[in-house]
Amino acid sequence: MKKKKQKIKSYPKKLQLEQYFATPLWFADEPSFVDSLNKASDKYIEEAKKRLKPIIDKRNKKFGNKGDMGNVFHSTSLVNVPDFLELQNYVGATSYNLLGEMGFNLTNFRVYTTELWVQEFAKKGAGYHSLHTHWNGHMSGFYFLKCSDKTSLPIFEDPRPGNLMNLLPEKDKTKITYASSQINYKIKPGRIIFFPSYLPHQYVVDMGYDTFRFIHFNCQAIPNGVINVV
Repeated sequence: MKKKKQKIKSYPKKLQLEQYFATPLWFADEPSFVDSLNKASDKYIEEAKKRLKPIIDKRNKKFGNKGDMGNVFHSTSLVNVPDFLELQNYVGATSYNLLGEMGFNLTNFRVYTTELWVQEFAKKGAGYHSLHTHWNGHMSGFYFLKCSDKTSLPIFEDPRPGNLMNLLPEKDKTKITYASSQINYKIKPGRIIFFPSYLPHQYVVDMGYDTFRFIHFNCQAIPNGVINVV
């Protein structure tokens, strides 16, 4: 039996669009930091590699030599480190302004860059980050130092739990629409992005074709009068 095509009645009045509960993400291209911060971060990445070397050597001895495959090398905290202080101050001041743009009243708060570190994915590939949020921050972001169209990239997920109830297929996953539940964000060296810390994100598995290095930061609005924050 042939199915009847659904008839949709056309109404003359045009509907007006209002958007609520949108999630902002800001970006800027700031290449002025790239050379100096790559140079400054070299020693911290080398230190991270030395810390993990015994673990990597033990694994390779047991399961066969895979080099550094699957590892991500994190620096120690770079908060208040002189070589990174200009970026830290830029990030903190920008986060303060962006939280204000979002509508938050920061009259009795100061915004601090509470976490700042550099990381590099393994040269042999397979480095990645699983899906997570930063519960201890208000604004987070990345500054990309070494990357290309062959490296890993961040993926952002829809932060609205209720939207998981609606699993209709998307018309075109190559386009970002209201139906999108996931966004693959294109990056390049010198790009900085800011987003609310509640936004879930991850990094796809890196294939090891090019060096992938970036700085991660978290900022927090702290009530005036609270001391010894960082």
